[in-house]
Amino acid sequence: MTLEEAQKQVDTWIQTVGVRYFSELTNMAMLTEEVGEVARIIARRYGEQSEKESDKQKDLGDEMADVLFVLICLANQTGVNLTEALEKNMQKKSIRDADRHHNNPKLK
Repeated sequence: MTLEEAQKQVDTWIQTVGVRYFSELTNMAMLTEEVGEVARIIARRYGEQSEKESDKQKDLGDEMADVLFVLICLANQTGVNLTEALEKNMQKKSIRDADRHHNNPKLK
């Protein structure tokens, strides 16, 4: 699925199942909440915190998909074409960081 297809699929779902988009502010709060759930899994599964028994069944991919879903909602609401935005962002990073990471002694 392309980003464009994902944006269309999310929009169709919102219009049929979801009834309407939540406000941009509500979706921003929801995005923050979903990112927090991803952070919790990463911190406990890959970081120094011990993983609680109740967290062991959490699906990291599903939580990341929740983040992506809400991000796509925000993009749709604000008129952002994620394909174009990502392509532009990758160009920016490629120019700006052409030598930066290769010259970073911390990455050696």
